Amino acid sequence: MFSSTRIAPDTVRAYLETEYHVFGEPAFTLQVGEPSPALLAAHRRWRVQCSALLTACNPLSGMVDEAANVLRQDALGRELSRLGFACLEGVGRHPSNGWPAEPSFLVMGLNLDTARNFGTRFDQNAVVWNAADAVPQLILLR
Repeated sequence: MFSSTRIAPDTVRAYLETEYHVFGEPAFTLQVGEPSPALLAAHRRWRVQCSALLTACNPLSGMVDEAANVLRQDALGRELSRLGFACLEGVGRHPSNGWPAEPSFLVMGLNLDTARNFGTRFDQNAVVWNAADAVPQLILLR
C-alpha cells in the first residue's frame, strides 16, 4: 500500500494506528480508513466537502522539545488563521506506543494539494486528509 515511501514501515504503522481526537462540539475521534459520521456531520455544519488534520510538531517524526513544538504549532495556527481557514483543535495520540500526544488542527475546507503543501512546509512526513466521504486517508509526503 505504501511501498514507494522513504518513511520507515514502523512509523507508517504508527500513523495508521493513531487516534486523532477533535475537540469540536461535539468532540469526536478519527481513525485512518474508518468512516466517521461525526466528521461527515462536521463537514455539513461547516459547509465543506473536505478537511485535513495538520500538525507542525516533531518534524519528520523526530522528537523535539515541548517549547519548540509549541512555537511550531503556533506558527501553523497563525498561518491558517491569516488565510481564513476555520479550524478545530485536536490531538493525535497513539493508543499504546508511548509517543507524546501531538496537538493538531482539523482544517475545514482544506483541499488535498493545499494540505500536502502545509505538511511539506512544516516538515511533516504525512497529513490526514478527509474527502467528502468522511473516511480519513493517510497521505504520505516522502
